Amino acid sequence: MRNISVSAFINTLFTLVFVLIISALLLFISWDKEYQRVEQLNRYKLIANLLLSTAKLKLTKEKEKEFYKDFEIRPVSRDESKLLLLTSPQSIVENQSVYGRMKVFKIGKNQYIYLQRFGYSLMLQDKKSHTTRLTLTLVIASVIILLFILLYIGIMKKLSPLKKLHKQIEEFSQGNMSIKINQRSTDEIGKIAKSFDDALHYIRSLLESKNLFMRNMMHELKTPITRGRIAVEMVEDGASKEMLIRAFERMNELISELAHVERLTTQGFQPHISVENIDTIINNAIKLLLCDKESIGIHTEHEKLKTDVKLLTLAIKNLLDNALKYSDDNHATISTNTNSIQVRSKGQSLEHPLSYYLEPFTQEEKRNAGFGLGLYIVHNIATRLNYSLNYYHKDGHNIFELTLKN
Repeated sequence: MRNISVSAFINTLFTLVFVLIISALLLFISWDKEYQRVEQLNRYKLIANLLLSTAKLKLTKEKEKEFYKDFEIRPVSRDESKLLLLTSPQSIVENQSVYGRMKVFKIGKNQYIYLQRFGYSLMLQDKKSHTTRLTLTLVIASVIILLFILLYIGIMKKLSPLKKLHKQIEEFSQGNMSIKINQRSTDEIGKIAKSFDDALHYIRSLLESKNLFMRNMMHELKTPITRGRIAVEMVEDGASKEMLIRAFERMNELISELAHVERLTTQGFQPHISVENIDTIINNAIKLLLCDKESIGIHTEHEKLKTDVKLLTLAIKNLLDNALKYSDDNHATISTNTNSIQVRSKGQSLEHPLSYYLEPFTQEEKRNAGFGLGLYIVHNIATRLNYSLNYYHKDGHNIFELTLKN
């Protein structure tokens, strides 16, 4: 019940109640029909007993008219009675009592009571309507069903803005930052829509500020770093020069990593998908890493992947970089197939869960190389390319795996 949508829950509930109403109506009509049949039979018996009894057979004209009026019956003339009997009507009820014999039959929509006693016979037409109660029941049931349907339509119409709001939220989550929610109602849904619209405006402002800050910061840092790097070349060779060169190179690396982060976390960013051989992607990653190719073992099926080549190259480069940095033998191995990419290196298991290292600026231990952005970037790339990033430790090796979700 927790996972069912509001619309599905309301549809299920109203369908169930509607079926129960119809079932109850049919059951009531069936019960009422039987009840009326028994009541009608008792009424006919009463009429027959009163008319066939000796006391009632000697009624005066006035008493007789009053009797017919009270019981809503009409005496049928002898000629009409003969004609009715000649049609061989099907008997509905036959009853024999000490007063005489009663026979009830139906011709068309009319019902007749035929009474007999020692050569005395009387034909009566029942004028009482037997459909009034059924008609009233159907009218009341129709009104209830109509109100029920109007209630359902009203509730669904009231909930319709939720579907529109959900669709707009989905568009926003997919990177459409220009969503504008216009919900003018003042009910709870309208208040939620207004709050969400305010939140969207606030988030847009934060993202614009963040992007502007990142771009300005990287632009402003590039110039002094470049000047400093040029100035270092004028310094005499020695330990101080090497230390300064490493410092400026690390600054350049940090700016490059931040540029990748800023690009990947932009809501409107979309991968550029193309088909490329995995060997080419791995070779490009090793070139970016600027390491000795002999320190990396490569095992592939020479498969072709449909992916964003630049993003996957960057992800593999960061996985290989981490594997080499934290390996016990300065060696890493990459294995691939059509569904996964594994990078393994010899070393102790990670101290924390993988989720800890997916946060920016977190790493296993403080070292001179690295900023703790590698796995954060790999995780964001995996999300963009529909991969999942997994980690496990087996046979003394740390294994990071990119697996296609589908």
